[in-house]
Amino acid sequence: MPPKVKKVEGSESKAVFSVIGMTCSACAGSVEKAIKQLPGIREAVVDVLNNRAQVLYHSNFVNEETICKTIEDVGFQATIISDTSERSIQVCKIHINGMTCTSCSSTIESALQAIPGVQKAQVALATEEAEVHYSPKTVSYNQLLEVIENTGFEAILVSTGEDITKIELKVDGVDTDHTVSMIEKSLQALPGVQEIVIYPELNKVSISYKPEMTGPRIFISVIESNGHFKAMIYPKEGGREAFKQEEIKQYYKFLLWSLLFTIPVFLTSMVFMYIPGIRHILDMKVVNMLSIDMVVRWELSTPVQFIIGRRFYIGSYKALRHGSANMDVLIVLGTNAAYFYSVYSLLRSASSKDFKGTDFFETSSMLISFILLGKYMEVLAKGRTSEAIAKLLDLTPETAILLTLDDERNVVSEEEIDGRLIQKNDVIKIIPGAKIASDGNVLWGDSHVNESMITGEARPVAKGKGDTVIGGTVNENGVLHIRATRVGSESALSQIVRLVESAQMAKAPVQKFADRVSKYFVPLVIIFSFSTWFAWFLAGRFHGYPKSWIPDSMSSFELALQFGISVMVIACPCALGLATPTAVVVGTGVGASQGVLIKGGQALESAHKVNCIIFDKTGTLTVGKPEVVNTHLLRNMVLGEFYVLIAATEVNSEHPLAKAIVEYAKNFIEDKGNPAWPEARDFISITGHGVKASVKNKEIIVGNRSLMLEQNIAIPLDAEDMLAEAEGKAQTGILVSIDREAAGVIAISDPLKPGAEEVISILKSMKIRSIMVTGDNWGTANSIAKEVGIETVIAEARPEDKAEKVREFQASGYTVAMVGDGINDSPALVAADVGIAIGAGTDIAIEAADIVLMKSNLEDVITAIDLSRKSFQRIRLNYIWALGYNFLGIPIAAGALFPSTGLRLPPWIAGAAMAASSVSVVCSSLLLKYYKRPRKLDNLEIHGIKIK
Repeated sequence: MPPKVKKVEGSESKAVFSVIGMTCSACAGSVEKAIKQLPGIREAVVDVLNNRAQVLYHSNFVNEETICKTIEDVGFQATIISDTSERSIQVCKIHINGMTCTSCSSTIESALQAIPGVQKAQVALATEEAEVHYSPKTVSYNQLLEVIENTGFEAILVSTGEDITKIELKVDGVDTDHTVSMIEKSLQALPGVQEIVIYPELNKVSISYKPEMTGPRIFISVIESNGHFKAMIYPKEGGREAFKQEEIKQYYKFLLWSLLFTIPVFLTSMVFMYIPGIRHILDMKVVNMLSIDMVVRWELSTPVQFIIGRRFYIGSYKALRHGSANMDVLIVLGTNAAYFYSVYSLLRSASSKDFKGTDFFETSSMLISFILLGKYMEVLAKGRTSEAIAKLLDLTPETAILLTLDDERNVVSEEEIDGRLIQKNDVIKIIPGAKIASDGNVLWGDSHVNESMITGEARPVAKGKGDTVIGGTVNENGVLHIRATRVGSESALSQIVRLVESAQMAKAPVQKFADRVSKYFVPLVIIFSFSTWFAWFLAGRFHGYPKSWIPDSMSSFELALQFGISVMVIACPCALGLATPTAVVVGTGVGASQGVLIKGGQALESAHKVNCIIFDKTGTLTVGKPEVVNTHLLRNMVLGEFYVLIAATEVNSEHPLAKAIVEYAKNFIEDKGNPAWPEARDFISITGHGVKASVKNKEIIVGNRSLMLEQNIAIPLDAEDMLAEAEGKAQTGILVSIDREAAGVIAISDPLKPGAEEVISILKSMKIRSIMVTGDNWGTANSIAKEVGIETVIAEARPEDKAEKVREFQASGYTVAMVGDGINDSPALVAADVGIAIGAGTDIAIEAADIVLMKSNLEDVITAIDLSRKSFQRIRLNYIWALGYNFLGIPIAAGALFPSTGLRLPPWIAGAAMAASSVSVVCSSLLLKYYKRPRKLDNLEIHGIKIK
């Protein structure tokens, strides 16, 4: 079966291969290295997680069969994938209602991971979402929802992970089966439409579609063409924010109803008994010893227990059905013990003339009210943990100016439309001061664009015809006409949002401790609660303490019961479960707002331990935009001819030095915008050393000294002198050989990033060792290292050498971070404890990294490490509080202080304390929102601007 190949440009093609047998990143690195050795390979990405290899290549140099054979020669089974759906592991996001603690999230996670076709499932208690990596060939997202529902929780689909976009339209006039059928048939006829769901009662039509084939304006046009309907974009509902607001409203409503019944219960049992006139009325007997106040409390507390508290019964039933015990179980046991003992006491008082019973109706109703108050405050606080995502989404403008052009690209008309109606290839007008509506290319106009909210670059960037722009950035001056290239979920802003959301889903390793504790915590609390009741009951029965200890209104049994209930309700595992995820959510959100994307709890936890940082040179310590500064010819030939031969070879390489040579070579040709270089045959990229090809029947080798020596090419003395001179100036010397004879030396300069020296100095003060590893020569590497203050230098290192050096330092006891930006840094980024990618680097490096510095500023390495340290300190503090609270609260609730001080915690006070513990942990995490960068960075100057 022929492979599905997407043409990229000219003779470039893209193919995807299934690679069976890889077990680790080292396997992926071997496959990647082997593929890159082939001629004509532009880019190769091997994903060990999904057993896939994506290759971008020149089809006139290599074909798919050759790539397949190369993978098999390395020792793995390879097949070309012909169907896109076969190679996609999709990521489905689901909002889950009803989780109360880590026991709930662990139960859902286990149920999802047991489904065939689910590769990975993460359930986050703090964000109340599940992220499921699944194969759509094996399992559907509807099945995932069904499993969650069967586990006992409400599941709402957020996104399917499929390469489709969803839009909701408001259509007036959809009120009969006939009109529904008309709309459905007209939309189904459109190419790219995947799914149509119509809600007649809401006048809403939900459409899932492929954005490259169709778009929302086409849907509106088709619907309105029937003449019976009027369609428009459905009012925004807010996505995750809508779920959160709905949850807040629900808890607020339940809390108000609960207080409406509980306050009278509290007054009759705690206040009115001290007011003589009212007390006399309440003490009046209904039948036998049953008084009016007891009947009133029973009638008022029953709705609280069984109607308002119904959610706790449902939650505990579902948890117990799946063999786990959560907070709901403790609440139900505690409130039921108080309520049903009170009912027993009420019934006995009604049937006896000499029994005056005591009831605890106020305990059960006040417990539920305080728990609801705590949950309401908790969801309010948790709603603030994801403000970073809301701020990112707010960057996109609500409206856009759509232009209609004629065949000669003259503007025919313009119209203001909803920003969600933008489709691919639309031409949008951007006026001065307006936000750019979508990612695109400039068709007409010149201006400056402020991209600081995306890149962190303080100065506006000049934009003209052919330049790319990013949606959400601000047009400073002139008018621009742009063609939309990426809309909706494909935009750069959406990708950043997805990255932040995924980061907030990922668990920190320290979270495993809380998960293990929570698994056994509730059963132990139940056992300890019954033990407390039984111990006090036996002590009272056999006169183990003086009768004076028993309050006048109670018996020894009732005193023991209160102690047991207090223990049960005060020991809440919620605070323990929220300690880590809330801090991770807030920490990653704060990082995103400062241009530091931390990919989840694992990266956050590892970064705080870093004591050794390995820096790549080009594009990391240096600006990454090298320029040719000097050329020395070693044979008699025209400089233009020399550079044309080299450019024809180097144009096949992605290395920054190669790009610098190609850019410089354009000075010697007429058509600089679309250069036609001679054909290069038998191209080979020797990673970390150089390139080799045949151009105009001449063998061209371009690379460093090591490559020339490996190829047995003599290096003249004057070439050695020029190399030494370039290296002394912190420049990179490139040797060129034509027909195996040294033909010239090219000196390339890549200046240091401003502030690099200060960053290394600050890292030293933080007791972090800095090391530089580069593929450049020793002379240039030593010059650069001396300039920035790095003492340990490793030069002339291949990509695999960089990864090996990382492992060597790890073996020496260091926790290593690797900072890089290129494809050749990817193995080291994966091998390091923490991979940190420069945001301006390649997609492969960014994908391989744990932390991405979106601003591409070196000082953000310090920000990332400092933020991780502050976040982990907060996690530790949360755990100390959550565990310390239980270690102190449970003995006090069990009556440990009662014999000596007379102090005891009534169950309703224990319930209030339990609710306060969860709220306090969430609020503690929210303090991270006020994080400030280290003061040492305040005096750092970047690009001539003082950073504050």
